[in-house]
Amino acid sequence: MKKCLSPLFALFALSQVYAQQKFITKYELSGGSETATYEEGISYYKELAKTFPEIEMKTFGSTDSGFPLHLIMISKDRDFDVASLKSQGKSFLLINNAIHPGESDGVDASMMLVRDLVSNQKKYQDIFDNVIIGVIPFYNIGGVLNRNSTSRTNQNGPKEYGFRGNAMNYDLNRDFIKNDTKNARSFAEIFHYLDPDIFVDTHVSNGADYQYVMTMDIAQKDKLGGVLAEYLENTMMPYLFEHMKSSNYEMIPYVNAWGNTPDKGYPQFFDSPRYSSGYTALFHTIGFMSETHMLKPYKQRVESTYAYILGVLDLMAKDGDKIKALRSKTKEAVKNQKKFPITWKLDKSRHTDLTFKGYEPEYITSEVTGLERLKYNRKKPFEKVIPYYNHFVADIEVERPDYYIIPKGWHTVIDRLKLNQVKVEQLQNDTILEVEVYYIDDYSSPKGPWEGHYFHRNVKVRKVLKEVSFAKGDYMIPVNQWVNRYIIETLEPQAVDSFFRWNFFDTILETKEHFSSYVFEDKAIELLKKDLELKRKFEEKKRNDDEFSKSAYAQLNFIYMNSPHYEKEHLRYPVFRYTKLD
Repeated sequence: MKKCLSPLFALFALSQVYAQQKFITKYELSGGSETATYEEGISYYKELAKTFPEIEMKTFGSTDSGFPLHLIMISKDRDFDVASLKSQGKSFLLINNAIHPGESDGVDASMMLVRDLVSNQKKYQDIFDNVIIGVIPFYNIGGVLNRNSTSRTNQNGPKEYGFRGNAMNYDLNRDFIKNDTKNARSFAEIFHYLDPDIFVDTHVSNGADYQYVMTMDIAQKDKLGGVLAEYLENTMMPYLFEHMKSSNYEMIPYVNAWGNTPDKGYPQFFDSPRYSSGYTALFHTIGFMSETHMLKPYKQRVESTYAYILGVLDLMAKDGDKIKALRSKTKEAVKNQKKFPITWKLDKSRHTDLTFKGYEPEYITSEVTGLERLKYNRKKPFEKVIPYYNHFVADIEVERPDYYIIPKGWHTVIDRLKLNQVKVEQLQNDTILEVEVYYIDDYSSPKGPWEGHYFHRNVKVRKVLKEVSFAKGDYMIPVNQWVNRYIIETLEPQAVDSFFRWNFFDTILETKEHFSSYVFEDKAIELLKKDLELKRKFEEKKRNDDEFSKSAYAQLNFIYMNSPHYEKEHLRYPVFRYTKLD
């Protein structure tokens, strides 16, 4: 006797069939060879949201292209109030797609996954019961609109795709900390709106050839630190690697082998805060960049990205409460943390053994240049254990002050702090405070720009304690917040991606006034007569420095720079460290 379907089950089945037929993607229609345009993708999500009340489509701010940034939210109970959902104990996942629009795998994987989740809620009940999903369908909208089929020279499909640079030709995966672009500022708004527990940024790799379709660029555990790092290392990574293996897309850590072949080992990619996962780590969100292999067929890359995101969701459905608890514990701990690393170095004395499936690298004669060239021989696959250097140690550490004080004129910095949820206070009166002052003793800069900046390296500072006058309205940044890592890693000038390194304070590196030698000669005589200590230093330098003793200008400049005429702002870093006396 044939059993009848229950009305509820029949409704679910009908919904699934309807969704699969109506919401078939361009990727599926093309047999896995094409990706959706911006217009097609946004239209697709709008229709999904109209059909399924479990989806809400929001817009945030703007991008450099003039279009807003979209956020697709999925909530089983049709509740899209973040505060309400957090109070119910829901976990949050944020997926970011098309940061590099030529790397479109996540665009198509997300479109299908969102459809499959909402149209087959019974199958994915655990995910729906526990996880709120946010998807940015296209982050680099300007790049998506700049569609072509040639710029990804090394990549195997799709037929057409977007361009890496955004509407202002920025690489957005270098802009998370500096927020130069409207895209980055709108992303920060979304990120802090959701405060996600896990973040996934979808990419396609460049570099070496090997057997894997999917690699994973993992949040650096030492930098993430504490209980979150322990969970990442001992639970999350093993789970995801096993999930991908069972999905027939065995995965390995991102193959960071630039300039070398991976068969002899490679270091973990260091995700500083300019990158998405390094930025999210400042706010105690575990971040990943999925990195499919550029030479694998597009269909395999999209399928592996789909499987990867689904694995993250499965883990969150299972471990969501634990992840939230670890994040809460970390947020509380960082409020009282006394010492913070601001630069890191690779620990080459330690490594993890990694079973790696690659292809034999060979060096043959180039038909183009006649010189030696590298070629991976796919007829010679290998499996061997290689060293994976995934340990980093703190290089420079700083003690936190009670406050950073920033004069109100530096509004570009203040704006970024506020955007990233930093609580600020303002002085109510003019005042004089004894503070720690940094002076920039040395730095180096490139000859050409990079991402619109002349990024400073090898920064050397000198710290002195002195009294400084501050004005009413100047900003005090209390360093007792759960965003302390963001505060310290942007405001400490030597930090790896500090605002100083990104040229936010370059005007202090130049003088605005100077002297005419023929006029200053007479003042110099007066200064040496009045300041015997200055005279002693001057004479000593003349005796010990031959070049100095032969240069009239150098001698006058020495006296000038050690006189009251020398402007106090020159090389004085305008972010001051203040600690209250006990």
